Amino acid sequence: KEDIVDFAWTAWPGYAVYKDKWKDVTITLLSPPERQNQVARQFTAIKHALEYLNEKVGPYPWPYVTIVDPPAIGSGSDGMEYTTMFTSSSFYNVPTGIRMPEMVTVHEFGHAYFMGILATNEFEEPWMDEGINSFWEERIIDNYYGENSGLIDFPLLKISDKALSRSSYATSGSRSLISNNENSWSYPNDTYSMMSYNKSSVWLYTLMALVGEETMDNIFREYYNKWAFKHPCAKDFIAIVNDVVKEDHGNKFGTDLNWFFDQTLYGTGICDYRLISIENLKSEEKSESDTVTLENTTRSIIKVARDGDVKLPVTVQFKFENGSEELKEWDGKERYHEWTFIDKGNVIAAIIDPEYKMRLDVNFINNSLVLKPDRVPLKTFRSKAFIIVQFLVSMILI
Repeated sequence: KEDIVDFAWTAWPGYAVYKDKWKDVTITLLSPPERQNQVARQFTAIKHALEYLNEKVGPYPWPYVTIVDPPAIGSGSDGMEYTTMFTSSSFYNVPTGIRMPEMVTVHEFGHAYFMGILATNEFEEPWMDEGINSFWEERIIDNYYGENSGLIDFPLLKISDKALSRSSYATSGSRSLISNNENSWSYPNDTYSMMSYNKSSVWLYTLMALVGEETMDNIFREYYNKWAFKHPCAKDFIAIVNDVVKEDHGNKFGTDLNWFFDQTLYGTGICDYRLISIENLKSEEKSESDTVTLENTTRSIIKVARDGDVKLPVTVQFKFENGSEELKEWDGKERYHEWTFIDKGNVIAAIIDPEYKMRLDVNFINNSLVLKPDRVPLKTFRSKAFIIVQFLVSMILI
């Protein structure tokens, strides 16, 4: 009757019952009473998720939702989704700077949309459930709790939700072993989570970087409007992307974005752009008329490479000795490319993708080159690293 795709129940005599509301939605929290200091955090997290998804995807259609925070004896049921009821994960006195309870609550509630409302087949196309849901979880956590500190927020250690997810993919030795377009039971060597959750989220962030956040939100609103309470598959989602992007941007990205999905969803290649070198030369050059000799002309040559198989358009930033900057667009298709600047002053730094939007790039470190690196940040990093190590050791010994 209410278009709910599954059924679940919980029973434990020790639950404390808490109630709250978001607009017309009644929120019930079942939790061990000794975790009372976690209650406000759970309610705040789910209200953030309700607000964000209602605004950017579509309305939450049910008048109720139940959060179950299982006791320690039932911790094996943590982090599971059942449309209008889900299990979170918490424990007594979690520091406010560790937002794992909020992350789990937002993620599991998100399945009300990406599994419940948009009822994809998680077993045959897991990325459409876990991957899309992870993408929205990361957006919500980092939006409300800090773009660079959404998940971990201490004075000397800050980690965003999206950064941790990208790291899981980028550092995996199995990242090219198999594509995202696989049945859930086909993933070898424990690659299911990394591919279905992390890689999917990373390339969805990359897609958003290409088309813009407004267009990405339009894609999901249209996806919701057309496919709510139906059973879409990958080709249906891609068709929505192609239609919305064309409506918003015309043929800016080609006649469609199939080239993007062929590489990211269906392909196994990696994305890796690298800054090779910066050369500043003094030379004598003649003008076109050969009547004037230009002595001591500055000629700067910057070379870049595409080390991975994935081809994406990127922005390259050049910084000059006189303090000026310049941006160049590169389609990223060539294996090797170079730029030459004549008489603009020495280039002292160059950065591929300076805003780190192309999160599919597996190595951000080789994206930049500075001729005279500032040693102060390195010293600061060493000091912070030492303090962090001390903190982690102390946590282990406690």
